[in-house]
Amino acid sequence: MDLTVNLAPHHKTELRLRNPIMTASGTFSNGLELAKYHDVDALGAIVSKGTTLRPRRGNATPRTAETAAGMLNSIGFQNIGVSALIKTIAPVWERWDVPAIVNIMGETLDEYGTLAARLEGVPGVAGLEVNVSCPNVEAGGLEFGQVPEQAAAVVREVAAHSTLPMLVKLTPSVSDIRPIAMAVEAAGAQALTVTNTIPAMAIDVRTRRPVLSTGSGGLSGPAVKPIAMRNVYLASSVVDIPVVASGGAMTGLDVVEFVMAGATAVQVGTATFLDPAAPWSILAEFEAWCAAEGVTCVDEIRGVARRRD
Repeated sequence: MDLTVNLAPHHKTELRLRNPIMTASGTFSNGLELAKYHDVDALGAIVSKGTTLRPRRGNATPRTAETAAGMLNSIGFQNIGVSALIKTIAPVWERWDVPAIVNIMGETLDEYGTLAARLEGVPGVAGLEVNVSCPNVEAGGLEFGQVPEQAAAVVREVAAHSTLPMLVKLTPSVSDIRPIAMAVEAAGAQALTVTNTIPAMAIDVRTRRPVLSTGSGGLSGPAVKPIAMRNVYLASSVVDIPVVASGGAMTGLDVVEFVMAGATAVQVGTATFLDPAAPWSILAEFEAWCAAEGVTCVDEIRGVARRRD
């Protein structure tokens, strides 16, 4: 069974994964903690915690809350900043065999370009995931990802400063994801991550106030899977670059569904809050399903839900 996938088939360096299971940004930190207990090299790829030009303290607490079918978060992109990441984290990634993809977010076009330039040629960095969809920051994030022209401008800015394979993380907070997907593909993206969390909130009836300090945050987990599934189905129908599914994958069968909808790879995120070993157990379930069904490669089932006999 060969489950390898390529997230940048049209890029000069390509971005080959040994299997389609990736970690999602913001749910795996930078991988160093779980690498002490699990074999990170068994996964397809890891995606870093969201990284900004300067360190960020993030939003005030409380900034996470459990919901009936997932969780809310409003972390606010807390991170150590790109300089510290290059100095302390990338050298560890360089010793791993699994590709490490850095999720980046800027507040301006120039910041995206500067981030891309800072990460160019850094050993241990295999690619970039350009975040134009975060709902938990005051500047940047969603404002870039909801308008095709603005999303494309970010992609062009990053491409002007980097030769790394580029994934672009899209937002579900649009009426139709297809124009955004086509715009970023035309601007030079090698792959799409579909999608980010959905703006949402909860009220504490005891305090009569929102549960999160910021009022609202991003909803993730099983509740968003059908929405992510539809967006993967739509986006993969209009682009010729790989689509990475992100949103609610909790089991190996969830991965099967996303691949059948058109995904090349699938990110595991909120599931790791329930079980830190979730990416590995999901990989094992996916491999077992493929073996039982006689599937020998991912392409045999990718997009079958869109095919017509």
